[in-house]
Formats: sequence, structure tokens, C-alpha cells
Amino acid sequence: MQLRRPTRPYGFRPGRSQHQALDALSYALLKKKVNYILDADIRGFFDNLDKSWLIKFVEHHVADPRILRLIQKWLNAGVMEEGEWSDTKTGSPQGSVISPLLANIYLHYAFDLWVNAWRKKWARGEVVVIRYADDVTSGFQHQADADRFLQNLRERLGKFGLELHPDKTRRIEFGRFAEQNRRRRGEDKPETFDFLGLTHISGKNRLGQFTVRRKTIRKRIRAKLREVKQQLRERMHDPVRQTGQWLKSIVQGHFLYYAVPGNIDRLSVFRHRLTGLWWHTLRRRSQKRRISWARMLALADRWLPRPRVLHPYPADRFAATHPR
Repeated sequence: MQLRRPTRPYGFRPGRSQHQALDALSYALLKKKVNYILDADIRGFFDNLDKSWLIKFVEHHVADPRILRLIQKWLNAGVMEEGEWSDTKTGSPQGSVISPLLANIYLHYAFDLWVNAWRKKWARGEVVVIRYADDVTSGFQHQADADRFLQNLRERLGKFGLELHPDKTRRIEFGRFAEQNRRRRGEDKPETFDFLGLTHISGKNRLGQFTVRRKTIRKRIRAKLREVKQQLRERMHDPVRQTGQWLKSIVQGHFLYYAVPGNIDRLSVFRHRLTGLWWHTLRRRSQKRRISWARMLALADRWLPRPRVLHPYPADRFAATHPR
């Protein structure tokens, strides 16, 4: 069975969210013949894309020369960092509203169209490619297809001033037969890969059937907790109610993205460690009356939401949004 649309671009497109990209990936891993994953990372995409190629690609969509001149001026405007202006020979300035749009145009011609042509010419088995902006994950039925794709992708990106990060790009065995095959060869459990903030793990459900478990990337948790710790120091003497309301919004925002099925334990870890940071901050406020851990748990129950799943199973949501 072949996919009608082997490449699914998401990111900065109407009706194409991060969770839709995650759903599409999970659906492909569960329903398609995917045995190998190519986890590709484009090194410094926004900093290294070729401006001349970008203008050529934009000209396919925009005929007004005035708009083209404005885009060229914007690309050549340079960057202001710490009060000092610097020229930018390559790349697209990040942080503006038009930068993601131009990035999608660039990758549409440099990557998406090429993937569709590559699949028709070279693929011997099923191939699925999920792209969210410049984050790309590909699944293959055959190892030979994955290896050929990686080699050809390096050559393709090189033509447009881009390259794959050598340390962050890898091909791994993943899928319903990965654990069995690796055990037979005397190897460890299948490797995991990260995509859009979640670590994807090859596992089994309660019935012993293959499934994809997804956990919050550990470094994302650590980075967020470091950020909260620094801000708690600045808010040390704020009223408890005010800090509680702020931390509530932090936890809610974290859960809204990461509360996917099977990730409750990582959500609990995040909430528990955040509670500990708040406790240490409150204890530093006074040497005489230090708050007890029991009292701290009561405050956490008062202000911090408890973990619960907020997203449906990805295969169910993908099937509902793609009825075919």
C-alpha cells in the first residue's frame, strides 16, 4: 500500500499544528510498514539558506516586482545585536512574521518536491516523510532506501547551501520488528528519537502489541525548570497568591502541549520538581518561620494542576481528521 502524499509538510501553515504533525508520524509508525527512521537535522537552516535561491523560489509565487524588492531589502537589512549592526551575507533573519513563510517556500522547492520525485524513482518500499518547518523525520520499510535517501539528501541540500548536522542526523532501526531483530542479534533495546519536543520509544501495549510511547524530552524539562528557577528568585518576595497564579499558568501551558497519552509520569516529574523549586524559594524568604513540606504540598494542590491526559490517541485523531 502506497501513501498518496509521501511528504507531509507542517509548521506555520493554516490548520497544520505541531500535534497534527505528531499525529501523522505516530499514525505512520503504527499503520505503515516502517522499520527504519531517519532522524535528520538541518544545521543552522535559517542562518545558511541561500538568498539568491530564495528569491528565485519566491518569484514562482509573486510577480509584483515591488514586493520582490521589499523582500530583497528585508533579507539584506542585517541584524542588530547588543546595539551593533552586522551584515548578513546568507540566511534569513529570525523572529519576524515573514521568516517562517519564506522558510517554507525554500524547503518546498529544495526538499518537498525533491522527496516526491525521489520516492517515485528510487524507493522500493513504503516511505513516509513528516516535516514541521525545518524539523524532518522520515520512515522507511527497507534499510537500503533509508541509506540511499540519506546520501541523496546530503547532495540535494548541498546544492542549496544547506547541510545535515553530522552529530544529530542518524538512521535507527525502529518499528514493530525492531526489538525482536535486535534481541536476536544480541543488541540492546531499539534506539529512540526526538521530534517536536517528544521522545519516541518503540514499545508494546498491555496486549503485547507494538506501540509508540512518547515522553517529554528530558532536556526540555530541565531547561524549563532552570528558567522557572531563575524567575522564582526574582519573584521571591512576591505574595504567595501572586506566585501561585503565575506558576499555575506555567504548569497549564506545559500540560497543554505535553499531556499526551502515556506521558503522565513525565508530567508528574515536572510538577513535583517545580513544587520543590517553589518550596526552596519560600524557605529562603525567612530564617525564622520556614514552611514545611506538608504545607508546601497543600499549596501545590491549591495552585498547581494535577497531570491528566489532554490529547486523544494520535491514531484516533489522525483518522478522524483524515477520513479516507
